[in-house]
Amino acid sequence: MAERVVMMDESGERNPYLLGVYAPVQAEVTADELTVIGRIPADLNGVYLRNGPNARHPVKGRYHWFDGDGMVHAVHFENGRARYRNRWVRTRAFEAESAAGKALWTGVMENPEGNPFGNARGLPYKDTANTDVIFHRGRVLASWYLCGTPYSLDPLSLETLGADTFLDTLNGDFMAHPKVDERTGELFWFDYGPRPPYLRYGVVGRSGTVEHRVELDLPGARLPHDMAITENHAILMDLPLYQDLDAARHGRYKLTFDRELPSRFGVIARRGHQVRWFDAKPCYIYHVVNAWEEGEEIVLDVCRVSRPAPHGAGSPLSRMISYLKLDARMYRYRFDLRTGRTSEEYVDADHNTEFPSIDARSTGYRTRYAYNVSVADAETNLFDGLVRYDNVTGAKETWSYGPGVYGSEAPFAPRDGSTGEDDGYLVSFVTDAAADRSEVQILDASRISDGPVARVLLPQRVPLGFHATWIRSEQLR
Repeated sequence: MAERVVMMDESGERNPYLLGVYAPVQAEVTADELTVIGRIPADLNGVYLRNGPNARHPVKGRYHWFDGDGMVHAVHFENGRARYRNRWVRTRAFEAESAAGKALWTGVMENPEGNPFGNARGLPYKDTANTDVIFHRGRVLASWYLCGTPYSLDPLSLETLGADTFLDTLNGDFMAHPKVDERTGELFWFDYGPRPPYLRYGVVGRSGTVEHRVELDLPGARLPHDMAITENHAILMDLPLYQDLDAARHGRYKLTFDRELPSRFGVIARRGHQVRWFDAKPCYIYHVVNAWEEGEEIVLDVCRVSRPAPHGAGSPLSRMISYLKLDARMYRYRFDLRTGRTSEEYVDADHNTEFPSIDARSTGYRTRYAYNVSVADAETNLFDGLVRYDNVTGAKETWSYGPGVYGSEAPFAPRDGSTGEDDGYLVSFVTDAAADRSEVQILDASRISDGPVARVLLPQRVPLGFHATWIRSEQLR
């Protein structure tokens, strides 16, 4: 195991997001001979990648979990064997700090006045590309949660190939969770900023260039995080969560959730210019499960947060920890394109689940299964198991990792020749907090309650992080 390096911020407080299962690792490791408990299925071939925050240098000011430099961890499965490697995403900011040998940026909890540069749309924070990883046109794109530059990575070596401007056609930024329609080869994205135009929506075509872009009017600056697509439409969000402008003028980052405003969902033709807004109860949505069309209705499944605000007072650190804590439920919207009516209901009102995944081959089309992480009842965000939702029968199946063991977002990995959206596996990095060790667990997606069919032991701990993807072997070819 790699030697642990203890990193602290300048506050003097014990920051849990720099300790234990969150503590950064400093070594970039390549390991070809991994110990396997059980047997890796012969029909599991491809690469599993997961992004997340991993601070490279001691932090200036107070550390926020979202501040860490992007690091991608990957396991490549081929013919029953597995190979691991991890690499930092070498963003423009990462390279600047590497040359200086120290942190040059403060995080989102501090005054950004002295930061060297921000994103293209005027946010003065460090773009770390630490949030998501998606696959499009032979490359992996790493994104940032506050809207920044997409960085292109080689899916096997994890080498950073540079900022992806889509052949010099991307003018602006790129949100955290773009959507890829594998059937058409298109990529859908938006960006947003503190000044008009507050929201821009675009489409990257098979050509690899931005072929469509439109500015959308909002009543003010917002903080959308995700979007959805269907066969003919895109769905964008205007949610009543926004930055406090007075606090921003004084160098503080403070969010306001306005319960007097509705949540609005904008439906626009994939390459359209006119958006149609549907009102719903106020909430915030970090992550979309999927959307599809049923006749003249659009169905949108999400993980819905009803109280996106800190619970209580205290120090800035305690408020940050409270604000980060996920409390989401599976939820369904229906938007009637004939009447303009919105209907909404819980899919699962009881279970706190988030970080959903589906069969990526069906993004934007009707799906039966969703695979979510179960969020532990703890001070910080810990994923203590997996949940499989069946949209047809309403059944819910669960798997728990066990006491003190926590996982990652688990993308669906189709088996070779897969014919269905549960005909394959779920793959997740899993960390035992007490043993300070990580492994990859492989579960049969059709029977997750049976537990892992194989466990691949890793040469170093993988810090808890954010989003993941699975790239099939035929895509790698």
